[in-house]
Amino acid sequence: MPDKVHLYVSEIQSIAAVPRVLETVAALTGLGFVCIAHVTTTSWTACAVHDRIGFGLAPGDQLDVATTLCQEVHATREPVIIDSVRDDPRYRNHMLPPLHGYQSYISIPLFRRDGPYFGTLCGFDPEPRRLSAGAVVSALNLFAELVSNQLDSERSLNAARLDLFAERDTAQLREQFIAVLGHDLRTPVNAILNRTELLARRHDDADSRRLLDRVRASALRIAELIDSVVDFTRGRMGDGLALDLRVHAEVDLVLEQVVEELRGAFPERAIVAQIAPSITLRCDPQRLAQLLSNLLKNALVHSDKNQPAVVRARIEDGRRADDHQRFVLEVSNGGPDLSPTTIADLFKPYWRATSRAGDDGLGLGLYIVDQIVRAHRGTMNVVSNHGVTTFTFSMPTL
Repeated sequence: MPDKVHLYVSEIQSIAAVPRVLETVAALTGLGFVCIAHVTTTSWTACAVHDRIGFGLAPGDQLDVATTLCQEVHATREPVIIDSVRDDPRYRNHMLPPLHGYQSYISIPLFRRDGPYFGTLCGFDPEPRRLSAGAVVSALNLFAELVSNQLDSERSLNAARLDLFAERDTAQLREQFIAVLGHDLRTPVNAILNRTELLARRHDDADSRRLLDRVRASALRIAELIDSVVDFTRGRMGDGLALDLRVHAEVDLVLEQVVEELRGAFPERAIVAQIAPSITLRCDPQRLAQLLSNLLKNALVHSDKNQPAVVRARIEDGRRADDHQRFVLEVSNGGPDLSPTTIADLFKPYWRATSRAGDDGLGLGLYIVDQIVRAHRGTMNVVSNHGVTTFTFSMPTL
């Protein structure tokens, strides 16, 4: 494979969302073959492929661009969408559809953010398909925009990696870069979320809703990862986490909302919540919500799935008459006991337990928990014995 071809294929292959995008496009349209191709005036290269009809192309394979309608898309910068070749006045006598044996066809242009043309999101099927419906076209354009944005993000990230390797001894530069990159990545993510909300208002059919819900969930996951990276960078650079400290009279309601959200995210798991009412603290309530969310997600991932995760929150009086009251939050889960060595490593950045193989997190959740604890002048204690692991967070109420 020539070096340039390998570069284009690698760019697309490095985008983790691409396989799901192609799978979803195939499910939405009914097309048996869907791919992302890099297209020029002289070449057509498959960069990622979802093939349910055995067409036989793999990433890196090439076609004569003159035998594809993608050549037309390259020339006009406009999509080509065909429901049925035999019923289409423009293409029913065209020489190319019979060459590859398709009746339905899409080719949506992909552009880099700064303008250059990259290629197409394309697909076809031997049978006619209803592709030109408004909701389908909107979804296809949204997916093309998503791939285009991710393509630029991956390109920027790869370029940044090269720069960082050259500056590997300058940790400050590396962490500053991560903070800037995290800020810049929010722009395309927010654009995707805004477009998704707009499409949701325009299309209320069940198929479109399911598709848009998946896109929105993926974008929110990306936003969550960006926030984790920015929080990590602030902690490592000595600036500390940004806090909005104030007296909050309904911390219990904030914590209960986190529990309900995770019950929805993990419907198969039991979560027991014992949260005292009317908890008043001087704190940043959203940071405490983040702390509980990270601890409870950690418990749900690592626990025995047949045992509930337990959340307890309360105010405790000081042990001596002159002690102030303290807020105590506990998250417990059943499962194998943690060794002292593992407990010592839990709050280190990028640390992952072996039980999380295949998880797409960054390993920053408990590190950020530790930063929130420190910012609130609190303490964190971890006890693991007799098949139960408990994280206990404690802080002054005022």
